[in-house]
Amino acid sequence: MGRPVGSRESNTAQTSDGRAWLGLHRRNTIRGPAAVPNFLMASDKPPLVLLHGITMSGNAWQDVVPLLSDHHEVFTPTALGHRGGPPVQRRPATITDVVDAAQRYLDERGLERPHLAGNSMGGFMAIELARRGRAATVCAFSPIGFWSASFQPRAFNKLQRGIALARRVRSILPFMYKSATVRRLMLRDVAWHGDRVSADRALEAIDEGIDCAILADLCAAEWQIAPLDPLPCPITIAWGEKETLLPVEAHGKTERIPQASIKTLPGVSHVPMIDDPGLVARTILAGTGAAKN
Repeated sequence: MGRPVGSRESNTAQTSDGRAWLGLHRRNTIRGPAAVPNFLMASDKPPLVLLHGITMSGNAWQDVVPLLSDHHEVFTPTALGHRGGPPVQRRPATITDVVDAAQRYLDERGLERPHLAGNSMGGFMAIELARRGRAATVCAFSPIGFWSASFQPRAFNKLQRGIALARRVRSILPFMYKSATVRRLMLRDVAWHGDRVSADRALEAIDEGIDCAILADLCAAEWQIAPLDPLPCPITIAWGEKETLLPVEAHGKTERIPQASIKTLPGVSHVPMIDDPGLVARTILAGTGAAKN
């Protein structure tokens, strides 16, 4: 469906001479015959903000954005304390700090009640922003926070062990990731089809995890989605059929949001943007109502 015209990412990057770039990364310009920084482009499309998972970045949505941009002005911020995101001002950082930073992002861009979609940590953030009255609709893919108190440490310990292992073997990963089979095995906790990720993008994801400044802080904090009834806006919660990181027993608490629409997405795992970007886009557009237009 073409390039992600009108899509935006959040955070301040530095030019080669050290000046801030008005909150734009180098990759946030429109590619084409007349490359124009997208902050110069106005849009009458309804805004949609995509929120990524823990240790990731706004780049997690890059295959989904082109499928949404005909219908929405798309924003892909990178979260507080994550690689490319705003720096942390206090330690230890909490998930509330991350949600607060996302709310400031909305404020700075005049986004009063955009549509929100999020994956994993981003799903948690989207639900909490909706609780604050900052969402028109929410689509949460495999959101963290519905788990039991006993399951959370197991999930986060597994995540931290994986990042620690990646740090130790980082020097040989470029060679290992030449194999699609190895990529599938290494990414099996988050993707059913990890072999579909290129070696370069798999390495980028590993580096984002290694460089996440607040991983230990967030893993030490308690994350629980509190009851939300009635809904402040329409909320869709979508679980991957092939989910292994958060199995059914870990997300059986969705009754905390009894009016949410619950979906199971076929053939995808915890990060469905890897397995089936088209399905993710269609699920989001169904939630925002754009698929009907």
